Amino acid sequence: MKQKISILGIILSIVLSACGGEPAAPTLSSADVAATAQAAAFTMIAETQAAVPTNTPLPPTATFTSTPLPTETATLMPTVDPSLPTATFTFVPQASGPTLDPCNQPLTQWKVPTLKILIANETKPQGKLILALSVKTAFNECGYLPVYGGSLSGPEGYYSAFAWVEGKKNFTVSGGFLLTGGSWTIIVRNDTIVAKGGCYPNC
Repeated sequence: MKQKISILGIILSIVLSACGGEPAAPTLSSADVAATAQAAAFTMIAETQAAVPTNTPLPPTATFTSTPLPTETATLMPTVDPSLPTATFTFVPQASGPTLDPCNQPLTQWKVPTLKILIANETKPQGKLILALSVKTAFNECGYLPVYGGSLSGPEGYYSAFAWVEGKKNFTVSGGFLLTGGSWTIIVRNDTIVAKGGCYPNC
């Protein structure tokens, strides 16, 4: 029994010493409260920023390639039976009529005065000329004049000229002009065909 009392006394003395000897809880100043609130706010901001998703690159888009279209396969051509007769075709020239161009023929005679015409090649670099001249007179005589050299005779009228020039670089050139009275020179150049009176080349 004595032992129980002594143990109870020891416990009681420990409890009393603990109650009486405990220092008072410290109080926070307003500066400490502000600092604590500020630290908490910064912590919340940092956590919010950490929760924001980061920009991630978009997945690559599909690239389209041109696929060649299917090609048609050649179909077999029907074969001709050699035992069958074959047709033969012959060319029959058509007689001139109202549907054919009456000017598409050589002009060999005319009622208007005759001109003397010279041909000058002024192409650069100079090439070989193949010159075609067609003419229509005041009496509606029309046709083309053969050109075989550097001079020819032709009727007064409106001329259309076309030249094929063969050389380092082949090209064509054309022009048109009215020729009346006297003598004329038809000049073929790289960009046009012109006609000058009898004074050429000193005009």
